[in-house]
Amino acid sequence: MNIILIGFLASLAAGLATGVGALPALFIRRVTDRTMDILLGGAAGVMLAATSFSLIVPGIDVGNRMWPGWGIWIVVLGMAVGAVFLDRADKWLPHEHFVKGHEGPSSRLRKIWLFIIAITIHNFPEGLAVGVGFGAGDFGSATSLAIGIGLQNMPEGLAVALPLMSEGYSRWKAIGIATLTGLVEPIGGLLGVGAVTAFQPILPFGLAFAAGAMLFVISDEIIPETHTRGYARLATFGVIVGFLIMMVLDNLLG
Repeated sequence: MNIILIGFLASLAAGLATGVGALPALFIRRVTDRTMDILLGGAAGVMLAATSFSLIVPGIDVGNRMWPGWGIWIVVLGMAVGAVFLDRADKWLPHEHFVKGHEGPSSRLRKIWLFIIAITIHNFPEGLAVGVGFGAGDFGSATSLAIGIGLQNMPEGLAVALPLMSEGYSRWKAIGIATLTGLVEPIGGLLGVGAVTAFQPILPFGLAFAAGAMLFVISDEIIPETHTRGYARLATFGVIVGFLIMMVLDNLLG
């Protein structure tokens, strides 16, 4: 029960970081496209490293301990299922991709709200990853994962708050909505930590499922967004810096 509570609270903290990231909206009304692309690139890099070091590697290790020689194949299966799950959710749930400029709703405010729904949807596998990480019992790795996901949530919070303000929402209301988009994470966290705690044999599959879902989000949503406004090279360096920061963090806390 303590592990379930800790996993829930850690995923809640990571989700609330979305609101923390939106706080600069109290003082500014706009961030340049260049800055936002760099920040989102860094967020993608953090998620890539978290997926690699805090989900895939532990998943293979745990799988090999439970079923010697089968760890890699369990992780392959879990990642594939996680990616397909996000693909189906993307098709079934109405939302606007991060990437702007393609055909969509004519109302700008409607587009903004569909964009907010997109962020909310992709926050779920992040919370799931934190919960599964704590369910694995490796508190150092799970803590670094929660911190990393919290860090990458911050620019997303700002990306939600600023467009709402441009449409006439008050600063605090925009920040409140941005915070709410992150609160799907503790739901995913509770499901993740509860499932792997109750059914320990599914742990390597659970880690891999979360990894596949997160990789889908990174490739399908975040990185393409950073390549649409002419700052792709800077965003790429943002990815590298974010990856390095998370790699160091995982090494220090793992």
